[in-house]
Amino acid sequence: MATMNAPTMERRHLPERRAAMREGNTAMSAVDYIAMALLIIGGLNWAMVGLFDVDVVASLFGAGSPASRLIYVLVGISALYSIWTAMKMGRHRHSG
Repeated sequence: MATMNAPTMERRHLPERRAAMREGNTAMSAVDYIAMALLIIGGLNWAMVGLFDVDVVASLFGAGSPASRLIYVLVGISALYSIWTAMKMGRHRHSG
């Protein structure tokens, strides 16, 4: 007679991660680090534009070049990702 075995993949890490999020002790993923690095690059670039009227990204890659446009788009996507992450963290903080 065949018996049904329980799934071998245990999901113990999920409750622990939820508890860590409630306590504010979450580890940053690689995407979080990339987004943070891009936001720092973008912020420093804007500081240079505001203080010295020098666009470092455009100076390095050419004004309006595909590479500089890609960097600007990635910085913008990083900002949107960070907004989403902040909203998600706020929801977890208030739900627990």
